[in-house]
Amino acid sequence: MMTSVDTDLIRVLADPLRLRIVTLLAQETLCTTHLVAETGARQTNLSNHLRVLREAGVVETEPCGRYTYYRLRPDVIASLAGQFADLAETARTAAGNKRACP
Repeated sequence: MMTSVDTDLIRVLADPLRLRIVTLLAQETLCTTHLVAETGARQTNLSNHLRVLREAGVVETEPCGRYTYYRLRPDVIASLAGQFADLAETARTAAGNKRACP
């Protein structure tokens, strides 16, 4: 069984600031103002990272007056975790496999 991991999603989460945002959003739903305060990032930079996370389906938005709140989509993270779990199981199963050199 060949297991594949969503490399596009890994690229999205590989950025340290985006991973920090995801970590914060795992704990609570936050608006941009909160995320600026928590990360120390500039608002425009943070907004660009949030756009990438939104386009990748990692976060969803909730308008609230003049603010936009961001919420993590745990199903996306769980799916990626499942892909890694499948990959680990494949490695355990194939631990004794060794291809002979020509």
